[in-house]
Amino acid sequence: MKKLMNSPEQIIADELRGIEYAHPELRVDHEARVVFRAGGPVQNKVGLVSGGGSGHEPLHGGYVGEGMLDAAVAGEVFTSPTPDQIEAATTGVNAGAGVLHIVKNYTGDILNFEMAAELAAADGVEVESVVVDDDVAVQDSLYTAGRRGVGGTVFVEKIAGAAAEAGLDLAGVAELARRTNENVRSMGMALTACTVPAAGTPSFDLADDEMEIGIGIHGEPGRERVKVAPVKDIARMLVDPILADLDYTGAPAVVMVNGMGATPLIELYGLYAEVVDYLREKGIEVVRNLVGNYITSLDMAGASVTIMRADEELLGYWDAPVVTPGLRWGK
Repeated sequence: MKKLMNSPEQIIADELRGIEYAHPELRVDHEARVVFRAGGPVQNKVGLVSGGGSGHEPLHGGYVGEGMLDAAVAGEVFTSPTPDQIEAATTGVNAGAGVLHIVKNYTGDILNFEMAAELAAADGVEVESVVVDDDVAVQDSLYTAGRRGVGGTVFVEKIAGAAAEAGLDLAGVAELARRTNENVRSMGMALTACTVPAAGTPSFDLADDEMEIGIGIHGEPGRERVKVAPVKDIARMLVDPILADLDYTGAPAVVMVNGMGATPLIELYGLYAEVVDYLREKGIEVVRNLVGNYITSLDMAGASVTIMRADEELLGYWDAPVVTPGLRWGK
């Protein structure tokens, strides 16, 4: 295993130190391992908190800032943060308007965010939770009851963040977050497995001529293992299950082609081109896009496709200004 690190035990602390040095607009609570907006909490604004296991950067710490999250909690690699960490983030962003938890659907995350919400409520903080479950690959997985939360999390954090910045109340922000989740679907694939630093070996084996379709972001196996195919065919393998699950007819689409951590842009743009051509064949118009690394799985080679069925309101919040390390436009 070759990694840029001092030790597996220190890798999260070093990462947070680097985030603090690189982005003075952010503040890091190193004891609780929470990334905050430096100027927060923002008075009279709903606070947004997300988080989960590390190893998916820029999710979640890279999306803290104006127009998106107020705080992100970092667990160990692929391990949920503790309730105490999440409570520290929740009370830290509360400015009297309540706090929304955005939680990826993994059993550990669900349990710990629920416990943190109870602890914060005991401190007088009103908390709502929205669970993201956009992955169409499997109904249940090694780590979930129901679908996993993957790339759709980026969309929920962006749109809920814009709504909170615009001054919507807690119920309004939560409703928009849930509506975004209902309108977004994802599917991923891997050419190679990732290597968790503490483990030191790849999470699964793939032959040189094989790829895994429908993988999760924690090294979970996919729904099938097939021979490596041209990217045109891979685009169809990822898009078809999404379109089979949600009707995109007549609605503008926002598409994210996301790298899993070790796939270069030359390949991601090639995949995006095939995805757009295929959606056009299906009569679906792509009106916004993201191409790059937005929710990764350490050093996994591969990609995922996320498609949101949009309307004017969702597009308006998508286009709203955002200033974070991972997303930045409009200012």
